[in-house]
This record gives sequence, structure tokens and C-alpha cells, in this order.
Amino acid sequence: MAISLGNKKGFVAEINVTPFVDVMLVLLIIFMVTAPLMTQGLDVELPQTETVSALPSDKDHLILTIDKNGKMMLDDYAVTAQDLPGHLERLVKKQNKQLFLRADKHVAYGNVVKAMGIIKGAGINNLGVLAENPETATAKK
Repeated sequence: MAISLGNKKGFVAEINVTPFVDVMLVLLIIFMVTAPLMTQGLDVELPQTETVSALPSDKDHLILTIDKNGKMMLDDYAVTAQDLPGHLERLVKKQNKQLFLRADKHVAYGNVVKAMGIIKGAGINNLGVLAENPETATAKK
């Protein structure tokens, strides 16, 4: 509250919003700059096939990604092979979600089979495998 120095005596009932607006603009800029940095993923080069259907657009699925180095991510979170069964049980099976496997085409076949074994061991029977249409792949480049 500010004190009036004019003819009126007492307090002024007006709030000075300028500092509030300044702080909010700074916070807005910080969030605009940092938000794109928080959605980091893995760079995966998908295998190509002619018969590819689009991934469902609803949020009722999770994607397990394996990059060319064998690093695994469940949606946007890095997971290890040891932690994967617990995450799958909690996030996929108990919530009745669909799981999709997205593996780089340069990943060793053994790593993909190992991941599929972990998925099967967690009690998930329905697994979708993601691939890329050759026409779509050439259009991206």
C-alpha cells in the first residue's frame, strides 16, 4: 500500500501492478525458452516398410524407444533393462494402455528380442512395432 502525499489523507486503495507484470513477463520468457529443452528424445532411424498404419492419436499408449546405442526410453524417460519390468507393470499393464516398440534400424536384433522378452515377462501380450513408410521417409529428408 502507498501513502498519498496530496490533499487526501490516508492510504491509497490502488495496487501498483507494474512490478507484478514485470515478474510475470520474465517468468513467461523463462518458460518459453526452457519448455522445448524439456522434451528431449532419442534420435531413431526407423526401419521402412510399405504397409504402415498411423500411430493412434489418443494418449492411451506408451512408446518404448531403443536407439542405435541400445539406450531405452519409455516415452520421454530413460529406463534401464533392470527397471523396465516394474515400469511396464505400473504404467502399461495396470493402466490398461497399449505399448509400442520403436527401435532404430541399426539396433542389434538381440537387443530388440531382449526388450520384447522383458515386455512379455511383464505380462504384456499386445505389442505394436513402429516402422516408417519409405515415401514418408524420403519426404522428411
